[in-house]
Amino acid sequence: MQHPAQASDLRISVDDLDVPVVRRSGVVVVGGGPAGVSAAVAAARTGADVTLVERYSALGGLASGGMVLVLDDMCNGSEISVSGIVSEYVDRLESMGLAVYPPEEDRVSSPEMWNRWSRWGTFDFHSHADPKPVCYSVSFDPDGWKRVSNDLIREAGVHLRLHSWFSRPVMDGNRLCGVVCETKVGPQAILGDVVIDTTGDIDVASRAGAGYAHDSYLTTLVFRLGGVDTAAAERFEQENPREARAINRKIKRLLGGAWGLWWLKTPIPGVVWCNTPHMTGYDGADPESLTQAEFEARRRIADALPEIQRQLPGFENSYLLDVAEQMGVRQTRLLAGEYVVTKDDISSRRHFPDSVARGRDYYTPYRALLPREVDQLLVAGRHYSATPDAQRVSREIPPCMAMGQAAGVAAALAVDSGQTARKVDPVAVQRLLREQGADPGDIPSANATLDEPSEALA
Repeated sequence: MQHPAQASDLRISVDDLDVPVVRRSGVVVVGGGPAGVSAAVAAARTGADVTLVERYSALGGLASGGMVLVLDDMCNGSEISVSGIVSEYVDRLESMGLAVYPPEEDRVSSPEMWNRWSRWGTFDFHSHADPKPVCYSVSFDPDGWKRVSNDLIREAGVHLRLHSWFSRPVMDGNRLCGVVCETKVGPQAILGDVVIDTTGDIDVASRAGAGYAHDSYLTTLVFRLGGVDTAAAERFEQENPREARAINRKIKRLLGGAWGLWWLKTPIPGVVWCNTPHMTGYDGADPESLTQAEFEARRRIADALPEIQRQLPGFENSYLLDVAEQMGVRQTRLLAGEYVVTKDDISSRRHFPDSVARGRDYYTPYRALLPREVDQLLVAGRHYSATPDAQRVSREIPPCMAMGQAAGVAAALAVDSGQTARKVDPVAVQRLLREQGADPGDIPSANATLDEPSEALA
């Protein structure tokens, strides 16, 4: 639910603005993660003057600083359903030798393909088949992601401001017209005609007065190990499956939670990604709670490492290479927008005529990117307008990037036409997304559940 006292305390009127205005842009994007970069690049390519604001020293968010190193949730069976800017990342990373994904002929369910690809994480984790089918997913390198992000931003002509931490929205009534950021030289204002909130926690929207739900899910501080003989580790698992399962269960208990495979290979030989420990009971929007989570995660990693080295063949000479710079937060505040996506919408593959983004087999309507209470504001990313249980199965990086690209196009159209973001025609957004190589979901797949246009756009 909304916390109006917090929102009213943190907003500032444009008439009361008493900090230097360092930049004016048609579109201001707050948050330089995957959704934010996609939004900024898409808006710039559509013709807008764009400023991107990021609190950290590098772009990429959870894909780089959070080291979430597999792109998934981007295919509907054999159909690649998420494309556009995410595809550009994959192509550029692959050209650097920093992305790995299974060729089309390997994307089947078989013991052979499972043995070949499972430790890359490139399988359909939603499937109940045994073994799970290999699918189009991509393992990538986090520093490569930063480099590609920088290249895309520079080539698009986006004005980038790193080391700028959003603090307050600048309002004119219920219209958002800029943001104030804290920096090393003090607070600075950046004004814009349309603002896109890609912070992951709707920091901008919540402080501007937009309604939201607040929930929580797993938090994870992932880490990487170097010095791993992955061939020996895989050989042991495949030749001694029962013993390997028992050892991995012990390690996961020490770490305190993980998905089925707690370590995965990466494009860097000898380096593995450990998507663990999974921790519950922490609030990713509360600094006290996040601090406790950081300490707890590092304790678990330190306790588990000696046992990993001692028990698991192939890991005898492993060492802690690095721990993610950012806590992996999956859910905090969720926008209560013009449309709130439900879990039934996701599971039934409900198609919306105003769909502007896709996930694996689900569709995101433009209305789920629009706050009800605030004008000239769009949101994109894991904090989009969805119920908590719907968000938990629709929050992966590729669909968030698709939302970002859609929001960027819509914001640029609003600036160019002089309309409010709320009045932008989703059909125009769909058309431009197609021109940019993205699939906005305007054409439903064969397994979609169709809506009547009058119901969806009422």
